[in-house]
Amino acid sequence: MIDRLEKEVDMLERHLQVLKMVIENEPIGIVKMSNETGYPHHKVRYSLRVLEEENLIEPSSQGAIKTERTAEFVDELDEKLDDIVDKLDGMKIEDVAEIEG
Repeated sequence: MIDRLEKEVDMLERHLQVLKMVIENEPIGIVKMSNETGYPHHKVRYSLRVLEEENLIEPSSQGAIKTERTAEFVDELDEKLDDIVDKLDGMKIEDVAEIEG
């Protein structure tokens, strides 16, 4: 149950790292991103596809570039992540006297 969530968080982390590289280095290609992050080409390519589907980046002849929607997404990101962290904190099972089995 938690393993799937961990995998999703790892994938989100990769997507956001790729997005950050595009924002800071646009235009940027798959090979450079792969070399700098250590992620295999196919994982960078997948992240780029996801980001493109979300209209956060777009392809150009020189590599990936940001879109008009990128700044708005980045502005809202920290608040959304904080909300998720708060929700996860609320899910913790703490102070349980003793679970008997």
